[in-house]
Amino acid sequence: MRPDDWHLTEDVHEYLARAGEFLRSRPALHTMHLTATEKHRANAGLTNGTSANGTSANGTSSRHPEPPVFGRLERDGEVHAAFYQRASTSPLSLTSVTPEQADALAARLADLGHPVHGVSADHDASTAFAEAWQRRTGAEPVVTTRLHLYRLGTLTPQDPFPEGRGHLVGERDREQLIRWCREFCVDVGEQYSIDLIDAGAWDDSRFGDRNFTFWQTPDGSPVSMAAATSIVGGMVRVDPVYTPAHLRGRGYAGAVTVEASRAALAAGAKEVVLFTDPGNPTSNALYQRLGYVRLTDFTVYDFSSTAPEPEPEAGPPPA
Repeated sequence: MRPDDWHLTEDVHEYLARAGEFLRSRPALHTMHLTATEKHRANAGLTNGTSANGTSANGTSSRHPEPPVFGRLERDGEVHAAFYQRASTSPLSLTSVTPEQADALAARLADLGHPVHGVSADHDASTAFAEAWQRRTGAEPVVTTRLHLYRLGTLTPQDPFPEGRGHLVGERDREQLIRWCREFCVDVGEQYSIDLIDAGAWDDSRFGDRNFTFWQTPDGSPVSMAAATSIVGGMVRVDPVYTPAHLRGRGYAGAVTVEASRAALAAGAKEVVLFTDPGNPTSNALYQRLGYVRLTDFTVYDFSSTAPEPEPEAGPPPA
């Protein structure tokens, strides 16, 4: 495998023209790539010069002027692997690769002097790249996040089901929604999104393109929330699910997850997935009871030279 089999671009349209079919071939495993590239494509495809969130038609932003980088491993006209990197300070988000493919990518990026501060992928791929990058650069990889990826089998609502109903979040719910999203980010240690929310850059955060549902008690009080991505490649990801601490243990998270999952299936999704924190046996058991089946494990490595902060509760892999 030659390093120059890896092709890099800042043009999301070029990237998707070559790698889009590959990404859609395994929508559950490529969930992060599909949603992230679709968001970049939508922003870059605007014809009026600037999107509502300050992003220009060439994909740059007044708040984040650095364009993302996309890469594909292509040989004899066939794509075998891919990655994207939201910014130079962000980890690579990598599809499954063999150790040989990971080594070729590490060689390509090191030869280009391309900054890599971490990697996020399924455990074997992430570890293969982390080891290859260490061989090439001497950077010591440190695990910062571990995750389980689940895919919905047969949706099985919990029994007993809490009283109440699902409510599609609208503009009048925005204050509550933003407050809960910020609380969720605090819980999982997601400082980047907290900074965006606090700066009023909601659309730039990972929540800006989500469809949210509240679970409401019979008196109309919201008690839990779940979000879902739009369908991309036949796939929807439920992310995040959040219940305030004082309302947990009453079945609300399960109820709102069922509502979000049902809505995804009704909209035509063929694959519905979600990530969980391996260190939270309660949520893992809940999603399994609802019909979600563990598909694989993800690991995020950090390559910074400084010692990392204590490992936080897991959210989804960095986008």
